[in-house]
Amino acid sequence: MSRLLLVSDAWHPQINGVVRTLERTLEELETFGVACETLTPADYKTIPCPTYPEIRLALATPWSVYGRLRDSGAELIHIATEGPLGVLARRWCVRNGVRFTTSYHTRFPEYVAARIPVPLDWTYAWMRYFHGAAAACMVATPTLERDLAARGFTNLVRWNRGVDHSLFNPDHRRVLDLPRPIFGYVGRVAIEKNLSAFLELDLPGSKVVVGDGPAVADLQRRFPDVVFTGAKVGRELAEHFTSLDVFVFPSLTDTFGNVVIEALASGVPVAAFPVMGPIDVIGDSRTGVLDNDLRKAALAALEIPRSRCRAYALGFSWEASARNFLENMLAAIGHELPDLPLRAAAE
Repeated sequence: MSRLLLVSDAWHPQINGVVRTLERTLEELETFGVACETLTPADYKTIPCPTYPEIRLALATPWSVYGRLRDSGAELIHIATEGPLGVLARRWCVRNGVRFTTSYHTRFPEYVAARIPVPLDWTYAWMRYFHGAAAACMVATPTLERDLAARGFTNLVRWNRGVDHSLFNPDHRRVLDLPRPIFGYVGRVAIEKNLSAFLELDLPGSKVVVGDGPAVADLQRRFPDVVFTGAKVGRELAEHFTSLDVFVFPSLTDTFGNVVIEALASGVPVAAFPVMGPIDVIGDSRTGVLDNDLRKAALAALEIPRSRCRAYALGFSWEASARNFLENMLAAIGHELPDLPLRAAAE
């Protein structure tokens, strides 16, 4: 039906919600008949990102990126990130009058401000410039859409998210042999995730952090009683989710939080602050507790039935997410989406 070129500075071996979202979207688009190609750091030599060495930045020359874009034959070009590859791809599209879309995955200005003293207004001005050239900028939630609109972004469209119901489910064995209840976090271990707000809480049972990142060593030193498992993937990751009694999500900067619906699909209730991401995902579903007192939220979440969490998570699917993405792309270039029946959701 169409050819798509996805340009992203976030890619394997990174383990995060952006990479998972893009990977699953491409898989689903292929089932719709879309031929997908990627332009990522995997195609180039890379260097570590300053202050975050796990992220690799592509050493790409402009002409190599321009050549890939020119020769791809893609009718659809989506630029997923604002990194070196994204900047070069945007420049080529603008210069050649090629319509493209972008997506706003990360609150990049807040992440930068957490590391170096750059005013938010400066970074948001650059982000507004970057995404303003796109035919559409895709955002995950109503709260993020309102926030960016208030900052002067004008071309916003909604792109929902999904979860793998078969991988993340309550039937996996519990692999954590620790005193219960087990309160846990899963995801990148970095300063912007605000993990201290969780690890400092006076809670019964055990605390677990599943993931890796630049803040691991510091947090292990500061919180020696916390179990740090390192990064997990696939079934092993799913088993760690299922082992938790409450998933604690202390981030104040996430735009969505894929790990939140992965926890819910695993039958695990959520405790979080009432901020962007959790407000939109949890809403009034009664599958989590949102409170500025995170300890109160974590303890109250213990009372939430795991079956309720699972049932709610079944409403999020990667198939519907990819369909939404494709609708946005085709609308942006003036095409309509053919009738594509949805497959039945997993039980």
